[in-house]
Order: sequence, then structure tokens, then C-alpha cells
Amino acid sequence: MKAAIFDLDGTLADTSGDLLNAANAVLAPQGLPLLSLANDKPFAGRGGREMIRRSLWMAGRPEDDPLVDQLYAPLLEAYSGALAVETRLYDGVVECLDKLKTDGWRIGVCTNKPEGLALGVLDALGIRDRFPAILGADTLPVRKPDPIHLTETARRIGADPQRAIMIGDTLTDLTTARRAGVPCILTSFGFAAEPLAELAPDAIVDHYREIPSALTRLAAA
Repeated sequence: MKAAIFDLDGTLADTSGDLLNAANAVLAPQGLPLLSLANDKPFAGRGGREMIRRSLWMAGRPEDDPLVDQLYAPLLEAYSGALAVETRLYDGVVECLDKLKTDGWRIGVCTNKPEGLALGVLDALGIRDRFPAILGADTLPVRKPDPIHLTETARRIGADPQRAIMIGDTLTDLTTARRAGVPCILTSFGFAAEPLAELAPDAIVDHYREIPSALTRLAAA
């Protein structure tokens, strides 16, 4: 059985606003520089610690500053209390998932967001029940770019891991797919900092309407 495995942040939904707001909620009391969508959106998808490190770098402080660990738990707490204030599904997600179901694809989510937060976001967006398996950063002892994170997601939805295709938005997703020996589709509207053409995924999509045909083509190849 073929599998379409989706990343969450920057792939299924634009979560950047709520993530950066949570970071700023703990950075502001420390007098640290605040993050903005205009300049720091790529960091939203890299996890709480990376957002804190970004602010520390802006302040001229070392990336191993103890504040990275001290502020991480409060950041997650702030985020958990406002998971979907600004977060929105990308245009066409629901229609795409309907099409994939009709076409016989098994679908799952493989994200480096903590599992509980991922479940909360997908529930708030109304699509949690569409995915038989949702694996977060803490579901297994490993996470992306370790390929086991991807292959285990495929197994849990009853699919052949070697027939899986990763759908993501960053180098981390591409690296995970490459290590698993499966194709990767990257979205042009996600959080990637690098030009996607330089990353050279198997396909680049500009809208969710393009995903079903891209999956079919890659599965046939």
C-alpha cells in the first residue's frame, strides 16, 4: 500500500505566527530581541530552542546561553495555550486529502513538533481524524532527519515504507526522505530558508491541487 507522509509546520498549515508569538512571549520579559514574520519565519519551523537561539544571536549572545534551556519549557507552555490563533491550513489541503483517499493513498503525519502539540493543532484545524498515525518529535526515540521516524509512520498506517513519499517544506524533510530511500515533494510556500531549486527535491509544488498528480507520477516512477 502506497503512503503519503506529511510534515505539519509549513506543509499542512502555516503555524509561523503562533510559534513566533509564543517565542516572543518568553523573550520579551528577558529584554531579548523579538522575532518577526518578515525576518524570522524560517526559524518558526525549527523548534523552540532554535527560535530562542535566533533571538540570542540577534542580541550578540552565545547560542549555548543557559537561557536556551531555561526558556524552552515556558515557550512550549505559552504555545500550548494559543495553538491556533493565527494558524491556518494552506489552501486546498482538505480537497487534496479527499482526493488522496479516493485514489487509495494511506496518509500520515511525521513532524518534529512534540506529539501532543501536533495533535492539538490538527484537532483545532479539524483534520486530526483524517490521519491514522501522527508521529511527533517525542513519539519515538528518534526524530527527523532519522529515517526511522518516516518509515515507522508508514508502518503505522499500514503502508509499505518503501512505497512512501514524504511531503514537506524544508531540508530536514528532504534529508529524511533521502535517508529512507524514498521520494520527497517540497512545498514552495513553507518555511525553507534555502532556494528549493538548490535542494533539488523530486518535485516542488506551489499549491495543494498539484500534490495528487505529483504523488501519482512519483509512485509510477
